[in-house]
Amino acid sequence: MKKISITTKLFLAVLATAVLAVVAMGAASRWNFERGFVGYLNEQGLERLDAVVPNAVAAYREHGNWDFLRDNPRPWFEIMRPAPSVLGDHFEPGRSPALVSDLTGAVLRISLLDTDRRVIIGFREVGKGAVERAVVVDGKTVGWVAMMPFQSVSEAGDQRFQQNQLRASWVIGSLCVLLAAGIAWWIARVLLAPVKRVAAATHRLAAGDYASRVAVASQDEVGQLARDFNSLANTLQRNEQMRREFMADVSHELRTPLGVLHGELEAMEDGVRRLDAQAVRSLQHEVGMLNQLVTDLYDLSMADVGALAYRKADADVRELLEPCVDAFRERLASAGLRLDLALPAQPLSVFADERRMHQLFSNLVLNSCRYTDAGGVLRIEAREEGGEVAIDFMDSAPGIDAALLPRLFERFFRGEGSRNRASGGAGLGLAICRSIVEAHGGTIEAKASPLGGVWIAIRLPKV
Repeated sequence: MKKISITTKLFLAVLATAVLAVVAMGAASRWNFERGFVGYLNEQGLERLDAVVPNAVAAYREHGNWDFLRDNPRPWFEIMRPAPSVLGDHFEPGRSPALVSDLTGAVLRISLLDTDRRVIIGFREVGKGAVERAVVVDGKTVGWVAMMPFQSVSEAGDQRFQQNQLRASWVIGSLCVLLAAGIAWWIARVLLAPVKRVAAATHRLAAGDYASRVAVASQDEVGQLARDFNSLANTLQRNEQMRREFMADVSHELRTPLGVLHGELEAMEDGVRRLDAQAVRSLQHEVGMLNQLVTDLYDLSMADVGALAYRKADADVRELLEPCVDAFRERLASAGLRLDLALPAQPLSVFADERRMHQLFSNLVLNSCRYTDAGGVLRIEAREEGGEVAIDFMDSAPGIDAALLPRLFERFFRGEGSRNRASGGAGLGLAICRSIVEAHGGTIEAKASPLGGVWIAIRLPKV
């Protein structure tokens, strides 16, 4: 079955509305003509009929019978002439007045009947439906004045009038339909053109063309639709790019330790390398890195669906931060970094998961160990600030370009732009940190450190 386009549907809808309106107007005009105009003529005819009766009475009294009217229409026209009171203010003495019947057609429909209701003079086709008025002289009915309704005696004229009205209605209706067709065509072609462009772009987007965009040509609802489509396309394109990068990054991160393991095991199998304690430690190191990567990926996947487990309770940031930092003092010293820890004397209470906060602080300290040059410093500060608990991790050089700072929390992003595992991890630590902080209702931000490196600023709600 062939599909009908929205342009055709709208065109047909507007055109059908116009045709129905024209038909309704034609029907209303015909009804108004039959019930209004024809009724008006009949009312005028009745007034004319009532005006003839006194003249007929006077003529009969004068002549004593109706014989003077037989084959003599002139006296009949005199009887039909209305009195000045009927003519109203327009009657002028000495001047033959214009008959009202000339305007209503009543003179053509009035007949004079005898007592047996036989036509004496006037309209000959008196039948059923005629309106009659008795002519009473000295208490005796001597005849009848009858008038046929307008619609009964004016068929030819009425048909001509109706035909003229119908022809005019058809002309006007045709013009209205043509005008409506032009407006419908304009609406369908001009107003729906942006919608059709959005529909075509949506089809391309569904086919995988994430670069598809729609030009925004207006500020109305259609323009808003185009803007929303472009925003959706941007989001999908960005998500698709992130998906591909994520797959590439995961493949790379898994391939490196697996490659090392494979090489070590082949070397041992071929007898190139001895299976001693050093070889086992090397294998354990690579397995540990694989295990950490899988754990980080699992934590991120749980955070994305909101299923990462948290057991929160009231805790003091000082008691969480100090043991975590102490565990890294030896590693910081071996990396040539000086630790500067500044904690207040008063408690810093937060509602937090102790295990997740330890993971947060460990990732941040480990990040500084990996990326800070030897001879540098790591400064950790915690304090109460504006009803929040502020925790700052600031390290020394090297720093990161300001444009790259917001990207530090993206998965697999490394500030130095290198995939060298000697200096960096998998690039998931800061992404996990952001998930943990946000799960505690806080904020985390990367800024330029006054020491020359990176400043990670954490703000948590204070209990």
